Order: sequence, then structure tokens, then C-alpha cells
Amino acid sequence: MRNGRRASSEQALELWLRYHESADRQLRDRLVLTFAPLVKYIVFKKVRQLPPRCEVDDLISCGLEALIRSLDRYDPGRGATLEQFLWTRVHGAVLDELRRQDWAPRSLRRAEREMARATENFFAEEGRHPDAAELAERLGVAATVLQRHNDELAACDVASLNTTVEGREGAAVERINTLVADDRELDPEQAAALHEAKDKFRRAFRSLSEREREVAVLLYVNNLTLREIGNVLGVTESRVCQIHTQLKDTLRARLAGESALFAEVA
Repeated sequence: MRNGRRASSEQALELWLRYHESADRQLRDRLVLTFAPLVKYIVFKKVRQLPPRCEVDDLISCGLEALIRSLDRYDPGRGATLEQFLWTRVHGAVLDELRRQDWAPRSLRRAEREMARATENFFAEEGRHPDAAELAERLGVAATVLQRHNDELAACDVASLNTTVEGREGAAVERINTLVADDRELDPEQAAALHEAKDKFRRAFRSLSEREREVAVLLYVNNLTLREIGNVLGVTESRVCQIHTQLKDTLRARLAGESALFAEVA
């Protein structure tokens, strides 16, 4: 285990026996470091088969957790070597994590594998990829069934918006930067119309009396009730209601000719 050389099975078992007898955390940490390459090997061997939705770091963390738990459960009396036992446990934990992350049922993933094999076989024979009708014929299913499987697979393909994809001129960009924005404020025309509408509303609001502006702020900004506003201003609730009606009438009159503008930015 020194000079960067991999520990032999005998050395690993000796280290485990010392840990098993003493429960020394330092010995456990040495065991984890000894078998950490095993975890990475299992994960990276699976990576070639994984869709982009799977995070390698998450799988490695899951494998390391399984490794630590398994060190306390190993029983040399059952015949398996320590490395065989850990391999089985870590591999099983990684598979379980993959299933947990996958939104698609197993039957759909099985159909996906069959579609991939049929596509590969068709390409090997014909030198091109099959169209939907040809692939459905190869699989022995109706074209509608094949389309349903493709739609379901697309719905289950969850990927991070921070993954990189190929953008214009082959440049790598994050997926989030390729999405069409639906924020209307990013549209120059909408932004200009919104700015104009806000400016006109501010001017209309400044035309209100001080008491009307005060009622408007307490009602629409501080979210007080009419009764609470009356308590703050020292007037009756009915008087607050009258002031509220007056300020709405004033704003409507000031903005009467701007209905089209406000409808555009609503």
C-alpha cells in the first residue's frame, strides 16, 4: 500500500481485520482510500452506458457511502474475498441509484434497448439508419406504439440546464443559453411600452392628493384592510372607502386615453 502500489488481497484483508478488531476510524479511512479506485472503476465503467441526465459525482458519492457501510458488514467466513464483497455491494448501490434517478419505468428502458439494437442491426445490414416504419417492422410493433415509446422516452429525459451543448459555429454553450426566453421585458418593444406605461402611471399617481396617495400605499403596498387604514389615519372605515373610490376615479380619468397601452403590457 506504500509508494502508490495497489494493496494485495492479503494486505487489504489484514487491514480490515485490524479495523474489525479495533473499530479505529483511521484504519477505516485507510480502507476507504484503498478501495476508492474500485468505486471509480465501477462508476466509470457504467458511464459509457449512461444518459446525460446522470451525474458522475453523485454516483461516486453513492458508491463511497456503500463502500463505508459494507466495511462493517463483511464476513470473511462466508467465503467471498473482501474485494468481491465490496464490488458486489458498491455495484448494487450504483445500480439502485441509477434506477432511483430514472423517471422511466424498466419496461420503457427495455423497449429503448430493443430499439437501439434493432437500429444497429439495420445499419449494419443496410448502411443507413431506419425510418420509423422500418424500425417498427423490425421490432414487430405498430408505428403508433413506436411513436408512443419515443414520446415517453423524451418526457423522461431530464437533463441539467447547465450541461454543455454545441452552439453556433461549434462553440460549447450551456443548454440554458439556447432556450427561447419568454420574459416579455427582454423584448425591446415590450420593454419600451412597459417603461412608458409606468411613467404615465407615476405621473397620474402624483396628481392624487396626499391623503389619496397615502391610502393607496397603505392598501396596495402594505396590504392593510380598509379598517386598519382607518385606524392608522384616524378616520372611519367608510371614509377610507370614499377616498379609495375617489382615487380610482381620478386615475381612470387621467389614464382614459391609455387603455391600449396598458392592455399591451398587462
